[in-house]
Amino acid sequence: MSSSTKYDLVVIGGGPAGYAAAIRAGQLGKKVACVEQERPGGTCLNWGCIPSKALLKSAEFYNKLKHSEDLGITVKGVDYDFSKIIGRSRDVADTMAKGIGFLFKKNKVDHVIGTGTVSVPGMVEITDGKDKGKILAAEKILIATGCKPRRLPDLDVDGERVMTSRQALAMKKQPKSVVIVGAGAIGAEFAYFLNAFGTKVTLVEMLDQVLPVEDHEAAAVVEKSFKKDGIDCRTSTAVENIKVNPKSVKMDLVKDGKKESITAESILLAIGVVANTENLLSPRVKLKLDRGYISVDDNYESSVKGIYAAGDIIGPPWLAHVATYEAIQAVNGMFGEGKPQRVTDFPGCTYCLPQVASIGKTEKKLKEEGVDFKVGKFPFQASGKAVASNQSEGFVKLLVDKKYGEILGAHIVGADATEMIAEYGLGMKLEATAEEIHNTIHAHPTMSEAMMEAAAAVFGEAIHI
Repeated sequence: MSSSTKYDLVVIGGGPAGYAAAIRAGQLGKKVACVEQERPGGTCLNWGCIPSKALLKSAEFYNKLKHSEDLGITVKGVDYDFSKIIGRSRDVADTMAKGIGFLFKKNKVDHVIGTGTVSVPGMVEITDGKDKGKILAAEKILIATGCKPRRLPDLDVDGERVMTSRQALAMKKQPKSVVIVGAGAIGAEFAYFLNAFGTKVTLVEMLDQVLPVEDHEAAAVVEKSFKKDGIDCRTSTAVENIKVNPKSVKMDLVKDGKKESITAESILLAIGVVANTENLLSPRVKLKLDRGYISVDDNYESSVKGIYAAGDIIGPPWLAHVATYEAIQAVNGMFGEGKPQRVTDFPGCTYCLPQVASIGKTEKKLKEEGVDFKVGKFPFQASGKAVASNQSEGFVKLLVDKKYGEILGAHIVGADATEMIAEYGLGMKLEATAEEIHNTIHAHPTMSEAMMEAAAAVFGEAIHI
């Protein structure tokens, strides 16, 4: 067996949780290694957030060119090269991965390539990959292996007829038609992207709205926009009897007991994720799990002393920015840099058009909890900047505690929603009230004026509605 190298911290997983943890430990002067099966960046950077946003930017730009006459500009002969669009997204991922590699070197993080298995507490063995056979002795271990796409039993993913988001990000050929199963953020984003370039898209969701975790009115705006653009949205609908043929996929869509047979060139599964624990632990290491996810305490420590976990591997919300926050908190705590904080409020974003961004609770949740609250809502149709920019779809909604004015939730649907949500996030962190946001001068004309106007609407004082 190979001789071991001693580390203050070994991080298993190189995604937004893992690489952030390794870099933070390096900043603290610790000897640290980060184990990753592929290059740094994990699913988010290589097969998720970053390349998908590159695809969506191409779709957005193409759509704007097709509607350029709305702005008085005539563009003729607009065309696209699907392979180049996919290629550009891979180039973007390549560039960002190199950036993480540079940060590893800058912070003296050892990048170990392979699968890391916790053989016993304090010991990580590389069981395959380029560095197979290495033994890493660790004072502390942080597990940040994240999640992988959920699959359906007895349905082989071949990357052409049957795809998850990973295969879809490297499509060699654009499908003429596709059924996307699951209308959460990933499903909605791929529906927008493929539809923009002419693929016939059927978007299927078992629950009663697209983007099921979002505000019902925001989801309704997205569904209306999708349908207007030709996406066939099927809510409260199940998919059954999937049969894969050499050149197509046939299935039944079931709603209210009624079946409809449908055929498409491909099917894309966007039905959630499962914890990525394969080959992670030897039989000698028993961690407490909850539905497959690693259970941790308020310090992000597992049931075994010295083994910590952060990010998607500890359960929802499965968001890159939450994973990074948790990982940094865990490292700070384990090395005495303050008391770790657990995640409370966090923004959730969907990058189709119209974009959706939210933080805090929905109206439905507040009603279920019996909270007495007020609503302030401002439509982008009343925003001068939005109308001038030809981006008047959507609204800003603010949910406020009736007694104290505390911000309980915020929901934005429309252009730049994913950028604007940060203001309300900061407001909630600082315990700002709706009145304080209302009384903060926002530049005119800007999209962010809608944030101020929604706060003013809580008190019936919005000027432009």
